[in-house]
Amino acid sequence: MTRTLLFASVTLLVAPLLQARRPPCAADNAGLTLQPGFCALVVAESIGPARHLVVLENGDLLVATAGPRGGVRLLRDTTGDGKADVVSSFGAGLGGGTGIAFAGEYLYFATNDAVVRWHWQIGQLTPTGGGAPDTVVSGLTNRRQHAAKSIVVGSDGMLYVTIGAPSNSCQKVDRTPESPGQDPCPILDIAGGVWRFDPRHGGQTQADGQRYATGLRNTVALAVDPGTGAVFAAQHGRDQLAANWPKLYTDEQSAELPAEVVFKLEAGGDYGWPYCYYDWRKRQNILQPEYGGDGKTPGRCDVAPKPVVAFPGHWAPDGMAFYNNRHFPIKYRGGLFIAFHGSWNRAPLPQAGYKVMFVPIARGLATGAAEVFADGFAGKDVTPNGARYRPTGVAVGPDGSLYVTSDQGEGAVFRILSQQ
Repeated sequence: MTRTLLFASVTLLVAPLLQARRPPCAADNAGLTLQPGFCALVVAESIGPARHLVVLENGDLLVATAGPRGGVRLLRDTTGDGKADVVSSFGAGLGGGTGIAFAGEYLYFATNDAVVRWHWQIGQLTPTGGGAPDTVVSGLTNRRQHAAKSIVVGSDGMLYVTIGAPSNSCQKVDRTPESPGQDPCPILDIAGGVWRFDPRHGGQTQADGQRYATGLRNTVALAVDPGTGAVFAAQHGRDQLAANWPKLYTDEQSAELPAEVVFKLEAGGDYGWPYCYYDWRKRQNILQPEYGGDGKTPGRCDVAPKPVVAFPGHWAPDGMAFYNNRHFPIKYRGGLFIAFHGSWNRAPLPQAGYKVMFVPIARGLATGAAEVFADGFAGKDVTPNGARYRPTGVAVGPDGSLYVTSDQGEGAVFRILSQQ
């Protein structure tokens, strides 16, 4: 047995014991402001722009990183201090990506135009057989806007892939004042929804998949409720209401609208984009101005699905995870954590987002108000360029810790623990 394989085998046995030992948190909670009874530390930094992640049974973290030098980073703590002292990289030639999932014996990774997978045995540091992955699906719609692909493997064993719309509101001339919307919107044939694929078959194209849900502008955050098996998606709302329709919206209204929303998806569901948006203050769907709306009335959007939960505009939800562990207090069990990346489009109001929110969920419905769970990621300069960290992915570890990634700068991963 080689030294590397021996190390991996020993670590496979030791890692669960190290996970069981609660690591010391940072004295300043890594700069975060948390709910009482929680503490935090930084697991790793300078690993590349960290997007989504999964945590394996032995405590290994597998992180999708973006950019031309991106790929997958495996992070392992062999000392029990909560910090990754082993970092392994692979998949760099794929060009980086956002989506990552682990199911059965396979690790899935989504670039901007494909989903690949490696056969993966828990405990190994790099893929076997030279590291070349199998392609599950390629040729996914990949255009300038909203190219990131997020993935989950559902309770049905199927692979769900988000394909963002390369458009703001499906105007005839995109992001142009008073340009009317295309009706019907042709983009929905190839994007603006969630597609479903059978991962047992390789070499697929987008045409081999099923458009599971449509009318979703850009759903970077995707999660499966382990209690019900339902797929949830959080949508980035459209931009530039005031810039494109100044007769209907003030800058202040445009900063808060439309809502960032979370939907429970149903097979064949249509969630309204580009024809409708949700006004979180009025708690109703509103007809978009590109389609004859006046900023006040529902019109044909009165029958569009309403979200499970809604947040003010331009917070940019990028990651979600259901809490299915007993480590946190009982109020968190079954609930939903959402990582908000922060947006550029809130002037003249202050920038917002840059935090992790919690929503209590039961049987697919919100059972209480959303609350701030972790804040302070941005630091003093809460702007897209000035923020120190920007939350992107969120996942629950086998010991119940909550992990949060940041893709700002050189990337980072945080770990939040309960002290109760």
